[in-house]
Amino acid sequence: MINNGINQQNRLAIAKGLYKLLADSYGLYLKTHSFHWNVTGPMFTSLHLLFEQQYTEIALAVDSIAERVRALGVKAIGSYSAFAAVTDIQEDTGGLNAREMIASLIEGQEILIRSARALIPLAAESGDEASVDLLTQRVSIHEKNAWMLRSLLEE
Repeated sequence: MINNGINQQNRLAIAKGLYKLLADSYGLYLKTHSFHWNVTGPMFTSLHLLFEQQYTEIALAVDSIAERVRALGVKAIGSYSAFAAVTDIQEDTGGLNAREMIASLIEGQEILIRSARALIPLAAESGDEASVDLLTQRVSIHEKNAWMLRSLLEE
């Protein structure tokens, strides 16, 4: 039994929310990496590098999120099917042009923002400062990523 000062019901609810954030993050990681490989057009070099920066950051984040889930006493199952069952990120099926890729990544970033932000109140009310800190960092990073991507679509 874990006795970390967070009641069991809240601890499990926070872990469940973090697992959803983990699944969404992994889905966005895969999509961003795929777009990195497949982007074409006049903005190829800048998009190729931007997508690499973003998927690299997400790759580091999934480890932190999974470790927080584990610290709360819940398994962090990392299979494609387990993630697919809970993620809201639509997988890349190919055929998008660069502008469509950017728009799709904005949508993905915003899904992660909403996922993280929705969990902050429960974590805060439960005295789970570690999760609040992690979630606040994720919101900040994904808001910055979404802003950078949106600015690419401005005329």
